Amino acid sequence: MWRGLTTTSFYAADLDAAKRWYTELFGIEPYMDTPAYLEWRIGDYQHEFGVIHSSYAGSELARTPAPETVGTPAGAVVFWHVDDVPAVLDQLLTMGAKEHDAPRDRGEGFITASVIDPWGNILGLMHNPHYLNVLAEMKGRETG
Repeated sequence: MWRGLTTTSFYAADLDAAKRWYTELFGIEPYMDTPAYLEWRIGDYQHEFGVIHSSYAGSELARTPAPETVGTPAGAVVFWHVDDVPAVLDQLLTMGAKEHDAPRDRGEGFITASVIDPWGNILGLMHNPHYLNVLAEMKGRETG
């Protein structure tokens, strides 16, 4: 059974620089800080956001080399709910991210955008009314 997103993991060749960049973005230090992996808990549900040193991008078990696409935009885009897509997009661009997909009004209150972080990972932003409804419902259960 699918229970929910647990961890989003990105790759970075310079873990120290990634730590500084994401610590500035999230406003907190990672709770897990090793030479190979960093992890923060962020948001309403304390989802895990990890950064793995890119030398671990290949399959260690299969002993295959890291894919050549590491460092370039590829793969799935995970969208994180934010209250103000243009404001967060501006913050990310100021921090050195590159625009991947400009803000788009998808209708019914859904707005999306994405950026490429300094290590080539795609970070999605979304204002998502469904997310807010679920959050309100969950909070209502806690107080009811």
